[in-house]
Amino acid sequence: MSAFNQLIQHSKKISHFNHLAAICGWDQASMMPSGGNQARSEAMAELSVHIHGLHTQPQLADWFAEAENESLDTQQLATLRELKRQWSQANVLPESLVQAKSLAGSKCEHAWRSQRGENDWQGFEKNWAEVVKLSQEEAQIRAEANGLSPYDAMLDIYEPGTSSASLDVLFSDVKTWLPDLINQVIDKQSSEHFIQPQGNFDTNQQKALGLEVMKLLQFDFEHGRLDESVHPFCGGVPSDVRITTRYEQSEFVQSLMGIVHETGHARYEQGLPKDLAGLPSGEARSMGIHESQSLFFEMQVGRSEPFIAHLAKLAGKHFTGHDAALFTQDNFHKLYTRVKKDFIRVDADELTYPAHVILRYEIERDLINGQIKHTDVPELWNQKMQQYLGLSTENNYKNGCMQDIHWTDGAFGYFPSYTLGAMYAAQFMASMQSSVDVDTAIRSGDLSPIFSWLSDNIWSKGSLLTTDELVKQATGDTLNAKYFQDHLRNRYL
Repeated sequence: MSAFNQLIQHSKKISHFNHLAAICGWDQASMMPSGGNQARSEAMAELSVHIHGLHTQPQLADWFAEAENESLDTQQLATLRELKRQWSQANVLPESLVQAKSLAGSKCEHAWRSQRGENDWQGFEKNWAEVVKLSQEEAQIRAEANGLSPYDAMLDIYEPGTSSASLDVLFSDVKTWLPDLINQVIDKQSSEHFIQPQGNFDTNQQKALGLEVMKLLQFDFEHGRLDESVHPFCGGVPSDVRITTRYEQSEFVQSLMGIVHETGHARYEQGLPKDLAGLPSGEARSMGIHESQSLFFEMQVGRSEPFIAHLAKLAGKHFTGHDAALFTQDNFHKLYTRVKKDFIRVDADELTYPAHVILRYEIERDLINGQIKHTDVPELWNQKMQQYLGLSTENNYKNGCMQDIHWTDGAFGYFPSYTLGAMYAAQFMASMQSSVDVDTAIRSGDLSPIFSWLSDNIWSKGSLLTTDELVKQATGDTLNAKYFQDHLRNRYL
């Protein structure tokens, strides 16, 4: 067997264990009784060590050296590139650090679920200190291996080829126009009258509504399902995608759009190339591209007038006994395009969302680069919230620095993906509109032309192309933030 084919077989073996880890993680977040956490955490840490061991087996270096001299076609060369990238990332870390980080992350995340609700920064900080320490250790090892700054080495896991220097330029530009735009839109909307949801919205009815919207978005229920968790997410594997949302009985607005967002992630996973299943070249290109798909569904499609018309009609059908005026298209449009300076990122509107992301990026960059201590985070968070959104989070940890799940297990370098994703999504929509009548497709209730474009240009490509190559092939240009700014101005002003 050729060295390349040996690498393929080995990758598929790793993929099977990653499949099990993904479903175990989904179950831990959505189904597992709280008393099972310690044993589950130990089992998952053991599994992560085993997977790490498979990634770092000594014969792999020889196989890579031999494969590079074999006659490979373009697709095989891309697969080899991604296999080598994955191998290099795993190979720099000692097994003991992988295990310690997995255990510390599980412990911190599990305790966070109750600590956040209790506003218990002191309790959280004790667990988080270990997660930060191990993450800084990981970042330093990766930095020395790759010749990058510690934060850039972590960023490279989620956004290959992106640097904090390029993000600083990108986000600095956003900060020059976003605050004024937010204020202009809030001022414009201040005289608008709209009806907020009031009363009780049964969670079973909310779920039924969500499932119907997922059908409209052509989610494949043969290869996925919807559940509930503390923090909405998309997990599992392409052949078995698990998405979750969270429900509030007092309103349905957030859970419904959360489902639309997670369905975007899921459709990307379900649309990845089947012939490359089990290989890194068949996986999502980057977290920025992944977020571009969820934000394409949620922001570009989900908050468009023709899609909101569907949401209003379906919600009115599921929630009988409420004021019918709540479910008019006009009222729904105002509900879903309302701009408000608020504390919670996952509930933020499209316009204020980048401020939440930039705040987190600036903090995690300085934390991982060792320029600040983890105990500085609450005060810095408060300062930046006041600076960017005019809100104070002093002593309000649950609505401040404890609100996100990402830092509990050391996912530093992830947050920029959200705003990069919003920018990519706007650029994809601008390009799509040159060949697809998007509004007509949405109004008809058959969104197939939209999904065909995404499949042809994004989903089916997996990781065969670099991010820049993927975006340029799809749109004729690498990332250009002007599309995002234009989209926001057109929609809100």
